[in-house]
Amino acid sequence: MQMKPLLPPVTVSGVTIDPALIAAEAQNHPAPKGKPGAAWKAAARALAVRELLLQEARRRDILPDPAEIEAGRWETEDEALVRQLLEQAVTPAPADEAALRALHVAAPDRFRAPSLFEAAHILFAAAPGDAAARDQACAQAQDVLAELQRQPGRFAELAASQSACSSKTAGGMLGQLSSGDTVPEFEAALEAAEEGGLVLAETRYGIHVIRLDARAEGAVLPFEVVLPLLREAHEKAAWLRASRDLIADLAARAQVVGIDLA
Repeated sequence: MQMKPLLPPVTVSGVTIDPALIAAEAQNHPAPKGKPGAAWKAAARALAVRELLLQEARRRDILPDPAEIEAGRWETEDEALVRQLLEQAVTPAPADEAALRALHVAAPDRFRAPSLFEAAHILFAAAPGDAAARDQACAQAQDVLAELQRQPGRFAELAASQSACSSKTAGGMLGQLSSGDTVPEFEAALEAAEEGGLVLAETRYGIHVIRLDARAEGAVLPFEVVLPLLREAHEKAAWLRASRDLIADLAARAQVVGIDLA
């Protein structure tokens, strides 16, 4: 008796996608835990879309003109065909400056200059994958936090004796920090802290006891300053919408079997 294949064949208007290519492509699509089939489906969908675009490029008689991606490395002919088709067929809606201005007026807090912080910390270093070291660092940080809540004036002393950061020689002081100067987990702790307050933060470097000395919230940037960024964001979103519309149109006119492109 012939065994039924575990995964259905995927065809696009009569062209079968090689299962070996799908398996190779699946390595680029992480699957949620316990759902290994999700990576296969994502890979099959990506290759089916690629085949749709290649078929449309050939239907339009586009001749491949590979571009140099970087020094000494060129597109394949298929990559060139996909790029040339998208350049020809995708026409994003132009940016409407009045609509962009309305976005700025409606949510001015989204367009602030980076906040500035003055902070100090005591670092208990522990590698992310070392559970025992993380637990020990957390216990040490909690002990130091409790001591500082009783005697805030000991911060510099404890930083000098306990911290694994070079800032220990300056009492743990980090100077003036701006958004993006630290890892996101540390910055989130600074954002959540009250001025003069102490907080714990867990980052890829270990556990930190942080003292926030001052915060200066960034001013709202004028529309003229953020307009180029708004225009760029609009252009990217508009291009994505237009490319999705193209793919949806091609999928509706093709015969796609074995994967849902909706």
